[in-house]
Amino acid sequence: MALPIYLDYASTTPLAPEVLNEMLPYFIENFGNAGSRHHAYGWLAEEAVDESKERIAKAFLCKKNEIIFTSGATESINLALKGFLELNPNYQIISCATEHKATLEVVADVAKRSIKTTFLKVNKEGEISLEELETELQKGKSLVSIMWVNNETGLIHPISEIIKLKEKYDFVLHVDATQALGKIKMDFSNIDFLSFSAHKIYGPKGMGGLLINDSQKVNPQILGGGQQRNLRSGTLNIPGIVGMGKALELANNRIAAFNAHCQKLKFRLESEILKNHPKTKLNASNSRRVSNISNICFDGFDGEDLMRKLYKVAISNGSACNSATTFPSHVLTAMGMSEADAFASLRFSFGWGNSEKDLEVLFENLGSVMK
Repeated sequence: MALPIYLDYASTTPLAPEVLNEMLPYFIENFGNAGSRHHAYGWLAEEAVDESKERIAKAFLCKKNEIIFTSGATESINLALKGFLELNPNYQIISCATEHKATLEVVADVAKRSIKTTFLKVNKEGEISLEELETELQKGKSLVSIMWVNNETGLIHPISEIIKLKEKYDFVLHVDATQALGKIKMDFSNIDFLSFSAHKIYGPKGMGGLLINDSQKVNPQILGGGQQRNLRSGTLNIPGIVGMGKALELANNRIAAFNAHCQKLKFRLESEILKNHPKTKLNASNSRRVSNISNICFDGFDGEDLMRKLYKVAISNGSACNSATTFPSHVLTAMGMSEADAFASLRFSFGWGNSEKDLEVLFENLGSVMK
């Protein structure tokens, strides 16, 4: 079976060969449990965890003891938000209407426990208002949860400006950095919680992390053996931890090259489609966006039908986590788009495996469909 050209890297990425090579010994040869403190198998596993923490700390400019390993960003978000609010029920939570469902559904869940919740509105570009955020912060102690980069449009939220507001207001900041990894340099020093996944940066699926600032505490959501300072029990996934550490190291070292590679492809994609197909428009076109995500509305078309006809390429109409739903993108409708336009929008996302030849296939396929 001939697979289509992959243009859905914001959904997931393949495992990098360098990452796989580092993981392999920990499946068969060095298979020990890092909790086994009385023999060499356990020591080797613990040593591998420590080396991975070194790599992660370097990528995020954080301390090794601030790293908690999880199954992915979804678990990390649950641990950060639920864990903090269970210990601090007097805090309100402020988030954004265009957040990933992993955040939106957690916020909806804590609202059932009488936690005050607020969702910041966005403009037609998907941007929040810092003035609205300030107004909400003036109402009392707050936990602000916001994604660094939107997973559907690629919009970059003003995290540095939000951090500056901590000089004026008493609030705790959680950042979902999942789509920012490998595109933006990280600095955790003025952030309280940061969640991420490995599979967006050529690392293993089912592996993620949560950074918890030394000054913060959370109530654990998984109980058992007391691993990871009693904050997240369970036997450590050594191959996954090793793979994530290597993937983060590679991604952090290649940010400039990755952005240059993807930006070139994104510019050509957007230029060609908007020029040759007048009924198309670029979503979040005037916002700051990452190099590898482009969201385009094909006015008058049904996105699902269009994707089926574009059988030569693998793309999406939004987050992979929402692919089973029949509702329009909550991100695009929050930006003021009609349901019809939201349904007509497709996301293209690039990675190391793409080239100009891939775009030629897309343009040819698209041309035949939109005649």
